[in-house]
Amino acid sequence: MKKLLVVLLSVLMLMTLCACGSDKEAGDDSVDSNTIKIGGSGPTTGEYAQYGLAVQYGAQVAVNEINEKAGEDGLKLELKFLDDKGDGEEASKAYAQLTDWGMQVSMLCTTTGSSLAVADSYNDAGVFAMTPSGSAEDIIAGKDYVYRMCFADPQQGTAAADYIAEHKLATKVAAFVQSDSDYSVGVYDAFVKEAAVKGLEIVSTYSFTSDNATDFTTGVSDAQSKGAELVFLPLYYENDTKIVMACKNANYNPVFFGVDGFDGALEQEGVDVSMFEGFYYLTPFAYTATDDATVSFVSKFNALAGNNPNQFAADAYDVVYAIYNALVEAGATADMSAQDMGELLCKTFQGGFTYSGLTGSNMTWNENGAVVKAPLAFQVKDGKLTAAE
Repeated sequence: MKKLLVVLLSVLMLMTLCACGSDKEAGDDSVDSNTIKIGGSGPTTGEYAQYGLAVQYGAQVAVNEINEKAGEDGLKLELKFLDDKGDGEEASKAYAQLTDWGMQVSMLCTTTGSSLAVADSYNDAGVFAMTPSGSAEDIIAGKDYVYRMCFADPQQGTAAADYIAEHKLATKVAAFVQSDSDYSVGVYDAFVKEAAVKGLEIVSTYSFTSDNATDFTTGVSDAQSKGAELVFLPLYYENDTKIVMACKNANYNPVFFGVDGFDGALEQEGVDVSMFEGFYYLTPFAYTATDDATVSFVSKFNALAGNNPNQFAADAYDVVYAIYNALVEAGATADMSAQDMGELLCKTFQGGFTYSGLTGSNMTWNENGAVVKAPLAFQVKDGKLTAAE
């Protein structure tokens, strides 16, 4: 009997200790009580993994900085970033998982297609979401809770035509467009419209899909035979690389002009970057910039990812900081529901909020949730990105 009592007392003591430990973990002291959960998804595996990983690491750099400098009563962030493989169905699964996790605010998705697949879900749920890189207009159109940090596809197309015309880079232009890419088609359509206004003649257009993006000989031959002085590439860098290489193999040396999908081209393994010499493209960020903010970001990103950041990474960094600054300015608390936080953020972003970061100064957001900032033109010189004149 005595032994039984001793055993029972021991069990009770262990249960008490475990209960105390559980209470401490549930509250997680002052850290978890001040922590806001931010979710996001992107392709961290597969063909477009470089973009998803750039967004993930760029966002994590911002989260780390914020958490390091947060005071005892300051807000902190916890990031959960899932692999959606750049696929709409996978993005929907990621949205469900993040919701179950308790996500309070979101970075939406990395790619345009995935963002389009889940934007309505976020908006209908009243969860504030800002994509760093989903650039199609339909992502944010008619959605009060969905915002964007990157340029819209039409903005890039219009700006590209303006730059080419104003700097007299060419009068006859050839274009390559990926017809099954919302991003490529969106940029291309706006470019065509503005090119007509600016007096640029599009003499050749080669349309392809992801299934046949292997041999561009026909498109290159057509552009060359019609005297195109410039080749416009509203594409991601993988196809930029194939097309530039095809032109070089055909002894065809036009001016090349791309958009922000070119980011990452100079970081490819096993690629002779000298082929890109003279390549122009539009982007809000270049890792070669020498200002203190960029230098610091590049160093911290490199420590996490093992490579240099692209525009996707910088936009992701700015998304996290813009959301965080808006939360602080609005007096948000970590115990708010996602819906209350979403309403508060919408009022803040529509109430004169401004943000200056890596990809722009004094950024604002219009009534549609689109960022207002200016693109910058860069050119590859001696294998490095330099500001174009």
